[in-house]
Amino acid sequence: MIDFLDEPAVRSRLQLPALIERMEKALMDFSAGRVTQPVRQFVNVDEHNGFFGLMPAVSDAMGIKLVTFYPDNGSKGLHTHHALILVFKPETGEPQAVMDGRLITEMRTAAVSAAATRLLAAERTPVLTVLGAGLQGHAHVEALRCVRDFEEIRIWNRSPEKAEALAAEVGGRAIAGPTAEAAVRDADVVVTATAAKEPILQGAWLKPGAHVNAVGWNGADSRELDDAAMANLVFVESLEAVADQCGDVRLSGCAITAEIGAALAAPDPAWRGQTTIFDSVGMAIEDVAAAQLVLEMA
Repeated sequence: MIDFLDEPAVRSRLQLPALIERMEKALMDFSAGRVTQPVRQFVNVDEHNGFFGLMPAVSDAMGIKLVTFYPDNGSKGLHTHHALILVFKPETGEPQAVMDGRLITEMRTAAVSAAATRLLAAERTPVLTVLGAGLQGHAHVEALRCVRDFEEIRIWNRSPEKAEALAAEVGGRAIAGPTAEAAVRDADVVVTATAAKEPILQGAWLKPGAHVNAVGWNGADSRELDDAAMANLVFVESLEAVADQCGDVRLSGCAITAEIGAALAAPDPAWRGQTTIFDSVGMAIEDVAAAQLVLEMA
């Protein structure tokens, strides 16, 4: 029998500190050429404004994530993302498990941002600002608290009510306003976790030496950060993936400083004190490595 692990089973096994460490390894393995994976492939479900994605990867773990993205689900009280991850033995190709991938997607995205933050952010980061009050906003607060101590957490969202709700959950403060400027000014670490199609974060608002994790994604031709923000030091998971799927990179024409896996393997002291951007689109190896970790925690 092949094991099936539902979301509660995954949640009971997956812990952020271990997941952050596993994501660091997966990112370094990818940049070192120890991972085989194609760029994420999507099938459009035009009738329902949805996307169906396929994300396979092979390294010392092997598997595939099948993921759906339906942006309109939020108005129906449903998650916008759903996923299953299938895990196989690399040595024999035997299937090992099928597990719910929604929570893994949520947690591994935040864990990858935490790995980037631990590497690139200043040692002292009193103020964290999160733009977006959805699941990724909450997940990022929890993950980033594993790598930095924050004295103040600011939440901004186009819906003030949602910002207030998330702020209450995480012990933060909701910042009202038609734009995110007041929330971003003087922040040490900024997370953009929105479905914005046009920039909601302007580089002119960023404190010198701030670190940004840009994780919202709404297609290859949409973006969260303006050209001024993308003119800083920019780190990505995969050069190939961002050239194909990251609107922030594609539309700004920015220079890429390094893949984050290569940066983790060989940190450059010159990055310290500079304003840094980590722009994430997600990779299959992150999901597969996280799923392997779930199996190991049985």
